[in-house]
Amino acid sequence: MPTLLILMILAAILFAFWSASRAAAEQAVTLGREACEAAGVQLIDQTVHATGLRLRRGEDGRLGFERSFRFEYSLDGADRHVARLVLQGQRMVSFSGPLRAADVIQLH
Repeated sequence: MPTLLILMILAAILFAFWSASRAAAEQAVTLGREACEAAGVQLIDQTVHATGLRLRRGEDGRLGFERSFRFEYSLDGADRHVARLVLQGQRMVSFSGPLRAADVIQLH
C-alpha cells in the first residue's frame, strides 16, 4: 500500500513538471511569434526548441525553473537567423532576436 502511494505522488510530480514545461513552451511560441510580427520577419516552422533548464531564484526569492528556448526566423524566406529567449515561470527574463526588418537590412 505505501508503494502505491509513493508511485502516485511521483506520477503527480512528473505530470506537474510536464504540464509546466508545455505551458512554458506555448508561452515561448507566443512571444516568438509576437516578436517576429513586430519586427516584420517570418517565424520559421512556427515552433521553438527547448535548449536549457536550470533552477534559479525568482525576484521573490523562491526557487523555480528557468527554461531557455531558441527559434529561427527569416527576413525574406531564403535566410535563417537564430533567436533566443529565457522564461522564468511564464515571465520572459531574457530575449535576443529579430530587430526591426528595416534596421537589419541597413546593417547588411
